[in-house]
Amino acid sequence: MPAAGQVAQPRGWAPAHVGQIQLRGIAQVALSASPWTGLFFTVALFAGSWRIGVYGLLGAAASTVAAAVLGADRDGLAKGLEGYCGCLTSIAIVVRLGASWRTAVLAVIAAVVCSVLGAAAGRLLGRIGLPALTAPFCLVAGALAIALPTAPAAAAPPIPTAGATTLSAAELGHAFCNNIGQVFFLDTWYAGLILLLGVLVASRIAAVAAACGSVVAILTACAMGLPADRITEGLYGYNAVLVAIALAATFLTLTPWTAGYATLAAVASVPFTAAWQAFDQPSGGSPFTWPFVVTTWLFLAAAPALDRPGISFEKAK
Repeated sequence: MPAAGQVAQPRGWAPAHVGQIQLRGIAQVALSASPWTGLFFTVALFAGSWRIGVYGLLGAAASTVAAAVLGADRDGLAKGLEGYCGCLTSIAIVVRLGASWRTAVLAVIAAVVCSVLGAAAGRLLGRIGLPALTAPFCLVAGALAIALPTAPAAAAPPIPTAGATTLSAAELGHAFCNNIGQVFFLDTWYAGLILLLGVLVASRIAAVAAACGSVVAILTACAMGLPADRITEGLYGYNAVLVAIALAATFLTLTPWTAGYATLAAVASVPFTAAWQAFDQPSGGSPFTWPFVVTTWLFLAAAPALDRPGISFEKAK
Protein backbone atom coordinates (compact mmCIF):
# COMPACT_ATOMS: atom_id res chain seq x y z
CA MET A 1 0.00 0.00 0.00
CA PRO A 2 1.37 3.42 -0.78
CA ALA A 3 2.44 5.32 2.27
CA ALA A 4 2.73 9.05 2.76
CA GLY A 5 6.18 10.61 2.62
CA GLN A 6 9.35 9.86 0.73
CA VAL A 7 11.70 7.00 1.49
CA ALA A 8 15.28 7.10 0.38
CA GLN A 9 16.20 4.30 -1.98
CA PRO A 10 18.77 1.85 -0.66
CA ARG A 11 22.24 2.44 -2.04
CA GLY A 12 22.90 -1.26 -2.32
CA TRP A 13 21.89 -4.65 -1.10
CA ALA A 14 23.74 -4.55 2.22
CA PRO A 15 22.12 -6.62 4.96
CA ALA A 16 20.96 -3.48 6.80
CA HIS A 17 19.21 -2.18 3.68
CA VAL A 18 17.65 -5.55 2.94
CA GLY A 19 16.42 -5.75 6.53
CA GLN A 20 14.83 -2.30 6.26
CA ILE A 21 13.03 -3.25 3.07
CA GLN A 22 11.77 -6.44 4.73
CA LEU A 23 10.43 -4.51 7.72
CA ARG A 24 8.84 -1.87 5.49
CA GLY A 25 7.13 -4.63 3.55
CA ILE A 26 5.42 -5.75 6.76
CA ALA A 27 4.68 -2.17 7.86
CA GLN A 28 2.92 -1.42 4.56
CA VAL A 29 0.04 -3.63 5.66
CA ALA A 30 -0.98 -0.54 7.66
CA LEU A 31 0.16 1.88 4.93
CA SER A 32 3.41 2.79 6.65
CA ALA A 33 6.92 2.88 5.24
CA SER A 34 8.63 2.98 8.64
CA PRO A 35 10.99 0.09 9.41
CA TRP A 36 10.35 0.73 13.12
CA THR A 37 6.67 0.11 12.50
CA GLY A 38 7.63 -3.08 10.71
CA LEU A 39 9.73 -4.11 13.70
CA PHE A 40 6.81 -3.62 16.09
CA PHE A 41 4.56 -5.52 13.70
CA THR A 42 7.05 -8.39 13.56
CA VAL A 43 7.13 -8.56 17.36
CA ALA A 44 3.32 -8.65 17.38
CA LEU A 45 3.29 -11.50 14.85
CA PHE A 46 5.61 -13.61 16.99
CA ALA A 47 3.67 -12.65 20.11
CA GLY A 48 0.58 -14.11 18.47
CA SER A 49 2.30 -17.26 17.22
CA TRP A 50 5.79 -18.18 16.09
CA ARG A 51 4.25 -19.75 12.99
CA ILE A 52 2.56 -16.50 12.02
CA GLY A 53 5.80 -14.61 12.63
CA VAL A 54 7.93 -16.96 10.55
CA TYR A 55 5.46 -17.17 7.67
CA GLY A 56 4.87 -13.42 7.71
CA LEU A 57 8.60 -12.83 7.23
CA LEU A 58 8.80 -15.62 4.64
CA GLY A 59 5.96 -14.22 2.56
CA ALA A 60 7.24 -10.66 2.65
CA ALA A 61 10.72 -11.80 1.62
CA ALA A 62 9.47 -14.09 -1.18
CA SER A 63 7.27 -11.46 -2.82
CA THR A 64 9.94 -8.75 -2.49
CA VAL A 65 12.66 -10.93 -4.00
CA ALA A 66 10.35 -12.02 -6.82
CA ALA A 67 9.51 -8.41 -7.61
CA ALA A 68 13.19 -7.47 -7.62
CA VAL A 69 14.06 -10.36 -9.95
CA LEU A 70 11.20 -9.40 -12.28
CA GLY A 71 12.48 -5.83 -12.46
CA ALA A 72 9.95 -3.98 -10.32
CA ASP A 73 10.40 -0.29 -9.62
CA ARG A 74 13.27 0.20 -7.17
CA ASP A 75 11.51 3.04 -5.40
CA GLY A 76 8.55 0.77 -4.68
CA LEU A 77 10.90 -1.95 -3.48
CA ALA A 78 12.63 0.49 -1.13
CA LYS A 79 9.29 1.53 0.37
CA GLY A 80 8.26 -2.06 0.99
CA LEU A 81 5.40 -1.94 -1.48
CA GLU A 82 6.26 -5.38 -2.84
CA GLY A 83 6.15 -7.21 0.49
CA TYR A 84 2.89 -6.63 2.31
CA CYS A 85 0.58 -8.77 0.15
CA GLY A 86 3.00 -11.69 0.28
CA CYS A 87 3.20 -11.30 4.04
CA LEU A 88 -0.57 -11.46 4.51
CA THR A 89 -1.01 -14.30 2.01
CA SER A 90 1.58 -16.50 3.72
CA ILE A 91 -0.02 -15.86 7.10
CA ALA A 92 -3.45 -16.74 5.72
CA ILE A 93 -2.06 -20.02 4.38
CA VAL A 94 -0.35 -21.11 7.60
CA VAL A 95 -3.43 -20.18 9.65
CA ARG A 96 -5.48 -22.47 7.42
CA LEU A 97 -3.07 -25.36 6.88
CA GLY A 98 -0.64 -25.27 9.79
CA ALA A 99 3.15 -25.20 9.49
CA SER A 100 4.88 -27.80 7.30
CA TRP A 101 7.35 -27.86 4.44
CA ARG A 102 4.46 -28.18 1.97
CA THR A 103 2.80 -25.12 3.49
CA ALA A 104 6.08 -23.23 3.22
CA VAL A 105 6.42 -24.08 -0.48
CA LEU A 106 2.82 -23.06 -1.15
CA ALA A 107 3.32 -19.83 0.79
CA VAL A 108 6.37 -18.89 -1.26
CA ILE A 109 4.62 -19.62 -4.56
CA ALA A 110 1.54 -17.66 -3.50
CA ALA A 111 3.71 -14.73 -2.42
CA VAL A 112 5.45 -14.71 -5.80
CA VAL A 113 2.08 -14.67 -7.56
CA CYS A 114 1.11 -11.71 -5.37
CA SER A 115 4.04 -9.73 -6.75
CA VAL A 116 2.83 -10.33 -10.32
CA LEU A 117 -0.78 -9.47 -9.50
CA GLY A 118 0.43 -6.41 -7.63
CA ALA A 119 2.18 -5.14 -10.75
CA ALA A 120 -0.94 -5.77 -12.83
CA ALA A 121 -3.24 -4.10 -10.32
CA GLY A 122 -0.94 -1.12 -9.99
CA ARG A 123 -0.84 -0.62 -13.74
CA LEU A 124 -4.59 -0.95 -14.25
CA LEU A 125 -5.78 0.98 -11.21
CA GLY A 126 -3.10 3.63 -11.58
CA ARG A 127 -4.82 4.85 -14.73
CA ILE A 128 -7.81 5.96 -12.66
CA GLY A 129 -5.81 7.13 -9.68
CA LEU A 130 -6.70 4.33 -7.27
CA PRO A 131 -4.21 2.31 -5.18
CA ALA A 132 -4.00 -1.48 -5.38
CA LEU A 133 -4.13 -1.80 -1.58
CA THR A 134 -4.44 -5.47 -0.54
CA ALA A 135 -6.36 -6.62 -3.63
CA PRO A 136 -3.59 -9.02 -4.78
CA PHE A 137 -3.59 -10.69 -1.36
CA CYS A 138 -7.38 -11.01 -1.43
CA LEU A 139 -7.35 -12.57 -4.88
CA VAL A 140 -4.66 -15.15 -4.14
CA ALA A 141 -5.76 -16.01 -0.60
CA GLY A 142 -9.41 -16.07 -1.63
CA ALA A 143 -8.76 -18.51 -4.45
CA LEU A 144 -6.72 -20.79 -2.19
CA ALA A 145 -9.31 -20.68 0.60
CA ILE A 146 -11.90 -22.11 -1.77
CA ALA A 147 -9.61 -24.45 -3.68
CA LEU A 148 -7.77 -26.12 -0.80
CA PRO A 149 -9.24 -29.50 0.15
CA THR A 150 -9.26 -28.57 3.84
CA ALA A 151 -12.12 -26.09 3.38
CA PRO A 152 -14.48 -26.40 6.36
CA ALA A 153 -18.01 -27.67 5.95
CA ALA A 154 -20.67 -25.07 5.33
CA ALA A 155 -22.32 -23.67 8.42
CA ALA A 156 -25.22 -21.36 8.92
CA PRO A 157 -24.12 -17.73 9.25
CA PRO A 158 -24.60 -16.16 12.68
CA ILE A 159 -27.99 -14.53 13.15
CA PRO A 160 -28.09 -10.95 14.51
CA THR A 161 -30.02 -10.42 17.72
CA ALA A 162 -33.34 -8.58 17.78
CA GLY A 163 -31.86 -5.54 19.55
CA ALA A 164 -28.48 -3.96 20.11
CA THR A 165 -25.66 -6.20 21.32
CA THR A 166 -24.34 -5.53 24.82
CA LEU A 167 -20.69 -6.17 25.70
CA SER A 168 -19.01 -6.22 29.08
CA ALA A 169 -16.06 -3.95 29.82
CA ALA A 170 -13.65 -6.85 29.29
CA GLU A 171 -15.28 -7.75 25.98
CA LEU A 172 -15.10 -4.14 24.84
CA GLY A 173 -11.39 -4.03 25.61
CA HIS A 174 -10.71 -7.27 23.79
CA ALA A 175 -12.81 -6.18 20.80
CA PHE A 176 -10.88 -2.90 20.56
CA CYS A 177 -7.52 -4.69 20.48
CA ASN A 178 -8.65 -7.63 18.33
CA ASN A 179 -10.04 -5.29 15.66
CA ILE A 180 -6.44 -4.21 15.12
CA GLY A 181 -4.90 -7.65 15.60
CA GLN A 182 -7.18 -9.33 13.06
CA VAL A 183 -5.53 -7.29 10.31
CA PHE A 184 -2.78 -9.93 10.67
CA PHE A 185 -5.13 -12.79 11.70
CA LEU A 186 -4.11 -12.27 15.35
CA ASP A 187 -6.71 -12.93 18.04
CA THR A 188 -4.77 -12.01 21.19
CA TRP A 189 -5.46 -8.60 22.70
CA TYR A 190 -1.82 -7.85 23.51
CA ALA A 191 -0.78 -8.46 19.90
CA GLY A 192 -3.31 -5.84 18.84
CA LEU A 193 -1.84 -3.35 21.30
CA ILE A 194 1.66 -3.97 19.97
CA LEU A 195 0.39 -3.35 16.44
CA LEU A 196 -1.20 -0.07 17.57
CA LEU A 197 2.12 0.99 19.13
CA GLY A 198 3.78 0.20 15.83
CA VAL A 199 1.37 2.48 13.99
CA LEU A 200 1.98 5.19 16.61
CA VAL A 201 5.73 5.04 16.01
CA ALA A 202 5.17 6.07 12.40
CA SER A 203 2.26 8.51 12.79
CA ARG A 204 0.16 9.79 15.67
CA ILE A 205 -2.59 10.63 13.20
CA ALA A 206 -2.61 7.09 11.83
CA ALA A 207 -2.68 5.64 15.36
CA VAL A 208 -5.63 7.84 16.34
CA ALA A 209 -7.37 6.88 13.10
CA ALA A 210 -6.82 3.17 13.81
CA ALA A 211 -8.14 3.53 17.36
CA CYS A 212 -11.18 5.52 16.21
CA GLY A 213 -11.85 3.02 13.42
CA SER A 214 -11.88 0.22 15.99
CA VAL A 215 -14.28 2.10 18.27
CA VAL A 216 -16.59 2.99 15.38
CA ALA A 217 -16.65 -0.65 14.28
CA ILE A 218 -17.61 -1.84 17.76
CA LEU A 219 -20.42 0.70 18.06
CA THR A 220 -21.72 -0.12 14.59
CA ALA A 221 -21.60 -3.89 15.10
CA CYS A 222 -23.37 -3.58 18.47
CA ALA A 223 -26.03 -1.31 16.99
CA MET A 224 -26.61 -3.89 14.25
CA GLY A 225 -27.08 -6.63 16.84
CA LEU A 226 -24.23 -8.76 15.48
CA PRO A 227 -23.07 -11.72 17.60
CA ALA A 228 -21.11 -10.63 20.68
CA ASP A 229 -18.48 -13.37 20.37
CA ARG A 230 -17.58 -12.38 16.82
CA ILE A 231 -17.47 -8.69 17.74
CA THR A 232 -15.11 -9.53 20.60
CA GLU A 233 -12.91 -11.57 18.27
CA GLY A 234 -12.51 -8.53 16.00
CA LEU A 235 -14.04 -10.20 12.96
CA TYR A 236 -16.19 -7.19 12.06
CA GLY A 237 -13.72 -4.42 12.87
CA TYR A 238 -10.37 -5.00 11.18
CA ASN A 239 -11.54 -3.63 7.85
CA ALA A 240 -12.81 -0.47 9.55
CA VAL A 241 -9.38 0.03 11.13
CA LEU A 242 -7.68 -0.12 7.73
CA VAL A 243 -10.31 2.11 6.11
CA ALA A 244 -9.81 4.76 8.80
CA ILE A 245 -6.02 4.72 8.35
CA ALA A 246 -6.34 4.92 4.57
CA LEU A 247 -8.81 7.81 4.39
CA ALA A 248 -7.96 9.82 7.50
CA ALA A 249 -4.19 9.42 7.59
CA THR A 250 -2.90 8.45 4.14
CA PHE A 251 -4.77 9.41 0.99
CA LEU A 252 -6.75 12.48 2.08
CA THR A 253 -5.64 15.64 3.87
CA LEU A 254 -6.88 15.59 7.46
CA THR A 255 -9.68 18.09 8.04
CA PRO A 256 -12.93 17.90 10.01
CA TRP A 257 -14.67 16.98 6.75
CA THR A 258 -12.14 14.24 6.04
CA ALA A 259 -12.47 12.86 9.56
CA GLY A 260 -16.23 12.63 9.15
CA TYR A 261 -15.82 11.11 5.69
CA ALA A 262 -13.47 8.45 7.06
CA THR A 263 -15.86 7.73 9.92
CA LEU A 264 -18.70 7.19 7.49
CA ALA A 265 -16.53 4.81 5.47
CA ALA A 266 -15.57 2.89 8.62
CA VAL A 267 -19.24 2.53 9.52
CA ALA A 268 -20.05 1.29 6.01
CA SER A 269 -17.31 -1.33 6.12
CA VAL A 270 -18.91 -3.18 9.07
CA PRO A 271 -22.16 -4.37 7.40
CA PHE A 272 -20.10 -4.92 4.25
CA THR A 273 -17.80 -7.25 6.20
CA ALA A 274 -20.73 -9.09 7.81
CA ALA A 275 -22.44 -9.55 4.45
CA TRP A 276 -19.24 -10.76 2.79
CA GLN A 277 -18.68 -13.30 5.59
CA ALA A 278 -22.20 -14.68 5.12
CA PHE A 279 -21.66 -14.88 1.35
CA ASP A 280 -18.31 -16.69 1.59
CA GLN A 281 -19.13 -19.04 4.45
CA PRO A 282 -20.84 -21.82 2.42
CA SER A 283 -17.77 -22.20 0.20
CA GLY A 284 -15.33 -22.11 3.08
CA GLY A 285 -13.98 -18.74 1.95
CA SER A 286 -13.33 -15.53 3.82
CA PRO A 287 -13.77 -11.82 3.07
CA PHE A 288 -10.16 -11.20 4.09
CA THR A 289 -9.65 -7.45 3.47
CA TRP A 290 -11.97 -7.11 0.47
CA PRO A 291 -14.37 -4.86 2.42
CA PHE A 292 -11.48 -2.51 3.18
CA VAL A 293 -10.30 -2.51 -0.42
CA VAL A 294 -13.71 -1.95 -2.01
CA THR A 295 -14.86 0.61 0.57
CA THR A 296 -11.67 2.62 0.18
CA TRP A 297 -11.89 2.48 -3.62
CA LEU A 298 -15.49 3.70 -3.59
CA PHE A 299 -14.85 6.56 -1.18
CA LEU A 300 -11.73 7.68 -3.06
CA ALA A 301 -13.53 7.42 -6.40
CA ALA A 302 -16.34 9.59 -5.02
CA ALA A 303 -13.88 12.36 -4.08
CA PRO A 304 -14.11 14.26 -7.43
CA ALA A 305 -17.84 14.78 -6.89
CA LEU A 306 -17.33 16.25 -3.42
CA ASP A 307 -16.29 19.82 -2.71
CA ARG A 308 -15.22 19.91 0.92
CA PRO A 309 -11.83 20.80 2.49
CA GLY A 310 -9.46 17.82 2.37
CA ILE A 311 -11.69 15.64 0.22
CA SER A 312 -10.05 15.94 -3.17
CA PHE A 313 -9.17 13.55 -5.93
CA GLU A 314 -5.73 15.07 -6.45
CA LYS A 315 -4.70 14.21 -2.90
CA ALA A 316 -6.22 10.77 -3.25
CA LYS A 317 -4.00 10.05 -6.22
